[in-house]
Amino acid sequence: MPAPIRLCFVLACLAWSSSALAQDEVIRNDENLTESRPEAWAMRYYTGTTLMTPFGTEPALAPWQMQVGAELGSVPRLDDTQRRVGFDGIKLEDLNKSPVVGRLRGWIGLPWGFVAELGIVPPVSLNGTKPRDLYSAAIGRRLIDSNGFIVSARVVGQHGAAVGDITCPEDIAGLQDPVRNPFGCDSKSSDTLWMNYYGFDGTAALVTGPWTLHGTVGLVRMENEVQVNAQTYGLPDRSRLVAQHDQPYLAAGVGRDFWHGWHAAAEVLYVPLTVLRVPDGSSDNDSLVSFRLQLVYRFAHD
Repeated sequence: MPAPIRLCFVLACLAWSSSALAQDEVIRNDENLTESRPEAWAMRYYTGTTLMTPFGTEPALAPWQMQVGAELGSVPRLDDTQRRVGFDGIKLEDLNKSPVVGRLRGWIGLPWGFVAELGIVPPVSLNGTKPRDLYSAAIGRRLIDSNGFIVSARVVGQHGAAVGDITCPEDIAGLQDPVRNPFGCDSKSSDTLWMNYYGFDGTAALVTGPWTLHGTVGLVRMENEVQVNAQTYGLPDRSRLVAQHDQPYLAAGVGRDFWHGWHAAAEVLYVPLTVLRVPDGSSDNDSLVSFRLQLVYRFAHD
C-alpha cells in the first residue's frame, strides 16, 4: 500500500476511534419503570396536576354554539422526602417549580348533542420550567338530563411536555461542593417531561336553580417519559425514563350560573398514588389533592 494511502487510512481509523469514544462517553441509563418507582410516582403526580377534568357535566350547547373559559389548579409543594426520587429514591430533584397550573379552554357544540373541547396550558416560563405544546382535547355528551339530574361522559386526551432544570437546577450547577452538588452537575439542565394521557370519565350532577353539584370519576392511560439533558462530571447525561400506567381519578365540586352567560365552578381533584420509597422499602400512599377554580363565558346562540 503506497505511503499516502496508508496515511489516509490511519487518519480515518483515528477519526473513527475518536468518534466512537465520544459516543461512548455519553451517559444513557434508559429504563422502563414499574408503577411503584419514585420516578414514576413523580411523573404521574405532575401529570395529574394537568388533568383536564370536566368541571361538571358537559354543557348543553346548540350546534356550533361556543363557550370559552380559564382555570387554575393548585400544585402542592413537596417536602424533601417526596422530592427524593432520582436513582430509585436517592437523588433530590428540583420539583417545586410552580404553585399553580393554568389552562385556557374552549367548547363548541356539535350535532346530536355532542360537545368538543380544546385546552392549552400557556407556554409561560416560571422558575426555570416552561410548558411545551401542552394541548388537551375531549369530546362528550349528556346521557341523562331529567328533572335536574344530569349524567354525561367524555373521552379525553393530552399531548405535550414541560421543560426545565429538574435534575441539575441552576442554583447548584457548577458548585464544587459535594454536599450541595453531590451528583456533579456542571451546568443547568434542560430536562423534558412528556405528560401524555388518554382515557375517559363520567360525571353526575344535581342542578338546583343556578347551583350545580357534581362528582366525576375517570380513568386514563398515562404515557410518561423523562428525557434527561444534563452535564455531570464532564459527561453529557441523555438518560430516558419511561412510565406507562393506568391512572384513576376523582373530582367533586360546585358551580353557579351568573348573569349574561357567566359561570364559575370550584372542585377538588383526587388522584390516588402509591410509591415505594427507600431505604425501608415500604409502600406509601402519597396521592395528589388539587384545588381548582374555573370561570366560563357562554356566547349567545343566534
